[in-house]
Amino acid sequence: MAGRRRSGGGTTRGQAASRPGRVRIIGGRWRGRRLPVPDLPGLRPTPDRVRETLFNWLAPEIEGARCLDLFAGSGAIGFEAASRGAGRVVLVDRQPRAVSHLREVARALDASAVEVRLADGLAWLEQTPERFDLVFLDPPFGQGLIGAACERLEARGVVVEGGLVYLESEAALAEPSLPPTWAILRSGRAGDVRYHLARRGAAETAGG
Repeated sequence: MAGRRRSGGGTTRGQAASRPGRVRIIGGRWRGRRLPVPDLPGLRPTPDRVRETLFNWLAPEIEGARCLDLFAGSGAIGFEAASRGAGRVVLVDRQPRAVSHLREVARALDASAVEVRLADGLAWLEQTPERFDLVFLDPPFGQGLIGAACERLEARGVVVEGGLVYLESEAALAEPSLPPTWAILRSGRAGDVRYHLARRGAAETAGG
């Protein structure tokens, strides 16, 4: 749910008029730091209350974790993860201006754990050899990208066994269709956003 503009594998949605000029890091090393949001059409960072809920869920998992924010946009979730002690955070976005902004923010924070990649999110999954403990999926609304991203994550083994995947979509959608070995652990809703936390390889355990 970072904050993004959206088209294919690049930045998220929302109305430009509702986009804040800055996003606040809620906890960790850079707690209270306000980061600028680039002036890109449709870009809207994840609301503070949603990120706070997400990272409360992730509190036992985040320290030292390898994280991927696949549709990074403003980078709100990725930088929050780095602030809270993630060992490595890869931010991927297809929009050059968004990527330039993310790199500027990483330099300003001296965020050595953060790496920014300019790429289409789905195409990047096809070629990366990396494996991650946590993956954040907040793709463009209305394009059916969550299902495609989950399929590629599973097919390529990008998420480690027992790893976690955060999924965000428009509230009107039902629960996302996930690979059979994944299970939804937690869910929430805030305004026009529905969000879930799933674990890869947890289906048998969750089923009893």
